Amino acid sequence: MHYFVTGATGFIGRRLVRKLLARPGTTVHFLVREGAAAKVESLRAWWGVDAKRAVAVTGDLTRERLGLSAADVRALKGKIDHFFHLAAVYDLKADAALQVSANVEGTRNAVALATALKARRFHLFSSIAAAGLYEGVFREDMFEEAENLDHPYFRTKHDSEAIVRKECKLPWRVYRPGLVVGDSRTGEMDKVDGPYYFFKPIQKLRRMLPPWMPSIGIEGGRINIVPVDFVVDATDHIAHLDGHDGECFHLVDPAPMRVGDVLNTFAAAAHAPGMTMRINAALFGFVPKSVRKGLMALTPLRRIRNAVLKDLGLPDNMLEFINYPTRFDCRETQKLLQGTGIGVPPLADYAWRLWDYWERHLDPDLFIDRSLRGQVEGRVVLVTGGSSGIGKAACRRLAEAGAITVTCARDAEKLEETQREFREAGLKLTVYPADISDPAQCDAFVSTLIEKHGGVDILVNNAGRSIRRAIENSYDRFHDFERCMQLNYFGALRLTLGLLPKMTEKRRGHVIDISSIGVLTNAPRFSAYVASKAAMDAFARCAASEFADRGVDFTTINMPLVKTPMIAPTRLYDSVPTLTPEDAADLIVEAIVYKPERIATRLGIFGQVLHALAPKVAQIVMNTTFRMFPESGAARGAQAAPQPSADQIAFQQMLRGIHF
Repeated sequence: MHYFVTGATGFIGRRLVRKLLARPGTTVHFLVREGAAAKVESLRAWWGVDAKRAVAVTGDLTRERLGLSAADVRALKGKIDHFFHLAAVYDLKADAALQVSANVEGTRNAVALATALKARRFHLFSSIAAAGLYEGVFREDMFEEAENLDHPYFRTKHDSEAIVRKECKLPWRVYRPGLVVGDSRTGEMDKVDGPYYFFKPIQKLRRMLPPWMPSIGIEGGRINIVPVDFVVDATDHIAHLDGHDGECFHLVDPAPMRVGDVLNTFAAAAHAPGMTMRINAALFGFVPKSVRKGLMALTPLRRIRNAVLKDLGLPDNMLEFINYPTRFDCRETQKLLQGTGIGVPPLADYAWRLWDYWERHLDPDLFIDRSLRGQVEGRVVLVTGGSSGIGKAACRRLAEAGAITVTCARDAEKLEETQREFREAGLKLTVYPADISDPAQCDAFVSTLIEKHGGVDILVNNAGRSIRRAIENSYDRFHDFERCMQLNYFGALRLTLGLLPKMTEKRRGHVIDISSIGVLTNAPRFSAYVASKAAMDAFARCAASEFADRGVDFTTINMPLVKTPMIAPTRLYDSVPTLTPEDAADLIVEAIVYKPERIATRLGIFGQVLHALAPKVAQIVMNTTFRMFPESGAARGAQAAPQPSADQIAFQQMLRGIHF
């Protein structure tokens, strides 16, 4: 028996061909584009046959008679028993013109070729989309009753089926599968489509909440999901039965699940929280379409909607299909499959396989370059204060990743020593002696960066000054506050403002501010330092809102206590758990790679939440630590630091990373 198959390289077609080749003595002729020799060989290897049983025929879906040569038509004429037309665009997001060309004109060309070959039977692989958004039960003998075909995918699937019904003079059969997902036995799938669009939101929910935590979900219409192995087995069986030409077969689940139940099934497979409370999407149907369009015409609402959909990985029109109104009657198909063992397995039995395969092979995050090198190689990255501590460790990571690494510091000798260390390690570091707290030096430094490097792609505002002194010991030390503000805020701000124009001009840039956990916890004794860092935090939040459409990102790192020369004068910190500069550099790398708005430790976030919800409790905790720990050596004068008490040691362990 001889078969001709279009779409044999696709997800369903590949498996159907394998099923057909399992029949003894069969030969499959399959359509491929010119220059697809490598793909042909891999397909034959996957099918386990040679070129005699799987014959590649060069052609083009968009050309008359699928672009087959006259010689190929003569060679195949009268030989084809079954002509399977599967080639089409199965994508709700595809361009409308492309869908018309492939789905409609492609079907017309396939019918013309099958007629020229005098095939004995023509099989069209259609879709339940051919029914449009029909309100009610759509039977297998219904076609003209389809309604709400505004979407190009629905319209082209309906029109392609119309071509077969009205123009095909050969015996024909039409198959309408539901939403086809991966293999129920292996989970294998080739793309993210249909219910897979909800996998990313479920994954995000799993990362935010423990699996036992109830969550809010959405409810909608019934979604008809079928695994690809059922579709292939059913098509193969029905195609070879006699007496059913001119009929249509719904390859669907006779008992489809509602959207909320589908989401919960996949949530269970992903070990994510179940959506116990569901908002019925039908409520949105009460809002007139004209009103919805009017609201989406408002730029802020449209941008928010687009941003949410992009973050969740959902296509623009996905929400329109939540309230899917159509049920598909499949009683005639079920009769033909009775006693064959071919049926739709319960989704709960194989959902975990679909999820596992998606997370290992199809998760969009797998295809994003999450390496530091991928983000910085060949780009100019400036880290201020790079002669020691956090800055030096960050510069090393950046230089190793191939960045054009630039740093500045006040001490020229330390800079030269750092540059020499890098050179000996085979790394390049460009250094500039500059005190960015001095307005004239800062402006000159910005001019140098623009002249020699064309600006910078990533700015890490790391240089800073910290003063540990209680306010009651600072009444006559206003200069402490001025010095902190001059470097930590005004210096970083002046540098940022000088470099932002070039970033916006290139529509690419990233500003990373090294802030402090003290901003979140309101650490006592650090009022000068925390206030200066809080000022830069506030600026970054405002700037992020202004530059969101200019390609410039802002990230604030609320850094916990780090073992650097800046904290060395405070001997108390010798026994306090701290991060190493290398640990801190890892946080900077995370900021560069993922570009979040904020990076903070759980303790820092807890402190911020505690101050917001129970400020008095937070003040008591902070005041207790304030009175528990001694002043700095400079504030004590000649008095020696006492040995840490048991309470002090306990607090240090409990509140790791907080400045005392």
